[in-house]
Amino acid sequence: MNENKQTGKTSKNQNIILENREKLSISGVEHVDSFNENIIAVQTNRGLATIKGNSLNISKLNLDDGNVIIEGSIDSIIYSDRGSSKSKGNGLLSKMFK
Repeated sequence: MNENKQTGKTSKNQNIILENREKLSISGVEHVDSFNENIIAVQTNRGLATIKGNSLNISKLNLDDGNVIIEGSIDSIIYSDRGSSKSKGNGLLSKMFK
């Protein structure tokens, strides 16, 4: 773990491993915002990651360790600051009622 001396906050590393565009391992996951067989949105400690593809399936999810494994045909991984853990009201329910 890295410690930011200016703010006193601890930041965790975040890693993404993509194997043959069929298996995606992500660390640093805080929660899953939404998922279906074509799109999975996960909140990481580095922002919102949206995974797009076909026949997507979350085969392993451990929020205590911050790890997720997604399997299927992966077409894209998109990061955005929208939904960052620093902003409020970006959960699934708040998105539905906007």
